[in-house]
Amino acid sequence: MRVKQMNIKGGMSALEIIEEMAGAGVFIAGRLARAVRVLSEMIGNEDVTVFFGAAGALVPAGLGRIIAEMIYDGFVDVVVTTGANITHDLIEAFGGAHVKDIKGEDDKLREKGVNRIFDSYVSDDAFVVFEKRIQEILMDIPVEKREKGIPVYELLREVGLRVNYKHSFVKAAAETGVPIFCPAITDSILGLQMWLFSQKNALRLDVLEDLHKIVSMAYESKKAGAFILGGGVPKNHILQAMLLTGRGFDYAVQITLDRPESGGLSGATLSEAKSWGKVAKNAVTVDVIADVTITLPLIFSALKEILGGKKTTTD
Repeated sequence: MRVKQMNIKGGMSALEIIEEMAGAGVFIAGRLARAVRVLSEMIGNEDVTVFFGAAGALVPAGLGRIIAEMIYDGFVDVVVTTGANITHDLIEAFGGAHVKDIKGEDDKLREKGVNRIFDSYVSDDAFVVFEKRIQEILMDIPVEKREKGIPVYELLREVGLRVNYKHSFVKAAAETGVPIFCPAITDSILGLQMWLFSQKNALRLDVLEDLHKIVSMAYESKKAGAFILGGGVPKNHILQAMLLTGRGFDYAVQITLDRPESGGLSGATLSEAKSWGKVAKNAVTVDVIADVTITLPLIFSALKEILGGKKTTTD
């Protein structure tokens, strides 16, 4: 089959550009187009439980609102992410901001109370507000829940219900009943704040109940799909959820800049996951070696056009 030369015109939608990429069908453009096709099939099928993994500094990169809208649109049923992404989401929800175009050497930035995330920046003042608000929210959660041992996903739901910022993905998940799992929550500023709170107040986390919940959702799914941005803990936590089911994921799409040669999970191909039984033998998979900050907006726009923000029921 011939590689079709792309015909790009002014005013084209993201979906139209993706379709031109599909016509070429090779290299990263071809994989991105296949990813959109697989994701539209996966998300559009009511029988598929969609597990969404988000690693990396996605909120500081400006992708937090997209994740929130994916949740509101019903594109995902489960979220697994890092404590850092949750922290930065809540910073924005509490009135803080991630900013750009700040000049200066890193040691000078420290003197000014500015923290750098590549070329995105967040001030110490934003973390001061974050500390005040998260401590207030934790105190507002009923003490009986905090005393007996609360799963992290339930704690994050309680936090989300107390957030007023509509573009927060933590709020979106709480409002729609989508659980957020954060297996490494203590590896974050949010985790540090939870520990500080626990020094004078009751707060016990039941992390094994989180594992029970996500494995149960994998068991109960008729079919399962994984949409993974980056790697690390979120990727492994999603893939291992299917191990005990004996089935593996039916669909899987990952977007990463990591490579497989080092043997690390973040760059491991989805085909490799078949050897572990995490992805089914006949699963439909796409590995996209690309930057999430470029590809996710295109993918989300194309999916919105294809699916219209709603899932369809199939037999």
